[in-house]
Amino acid sequence: MKKDIHPAYKEVTVKCACGNTFKTRSAGGDVQADICSNCHPFYTGKQKFVDTAGRVEKFQKKFGGEYFKKPSGKKTK
Repeated sequence: MKKDIHPAYKEVTVKCACGNTFKTRSAGGDVQADICSNCHPFYTGKQKFVDTAGRVEKFQKKFGGEYFKKPSGKKTK
């Protein structure tokens, strides 16, 4: 195998929205997670409402209302 072609594999910290943090290894930087094994409904057995409104608002702000409007006129050949 070729030498010095792989990225640096370092220890990073994963921070969850619930406040849980743990360390893992990755070629990227630190990670911000919305859900982890401490607060995921599958592992806890409890239902949890995940607020996605912030993501939707961010998407709408980025693309605006004009992005999804249909063209008003007929297409010309």
